[in-house]
Amino acid sequence: MSAAALPLWADWLVGTLVLAGAALALLGAWGLARLPGFFERVHMPAIIATGACWCVALATAVFFSVRDGVPAVFPLLAVGFAAVTVPIATIFLMRASLFRARQLGQDVPPNVSRAAPAPEDAPPPDRS
Repeated sequence: MSAAALPLWADWLVGTLVLAGAALALLGAWGLARLPGFFERVHMPAIIATGACWCVALATAVFFSVRDGVPAVFPLLAVGFAAVTVPIATIFLMRASLFRARQLGQDVPPNVSRAAPAPEDAPPPDRS
């Protein structure tokens, strides 16, 4: 069975989702090339490419579900895996880069991972 055998609504939905995914991927690539530093650049592929991956996976699921008459869940499982692992990998990359930048003495945001001072170490509140 060819793609021409799909109903018109499925053709339009698949085409729209694939074009939206391609547009999001292009936007992510543009942001990756345009933004100046690592800490700004790391957000574009993590956020935008994940959205593009969702669009293309949904298009794939619709296409094969309509073509075969059976729900296609494998594309959704794959994109679900990507949606879980991409943010975790991005966090590890950013933390490693922050650690390295701090060791080299570069100007980076302060460390906010440290616990807040204990109440006995904190200055008394101003009651005036």
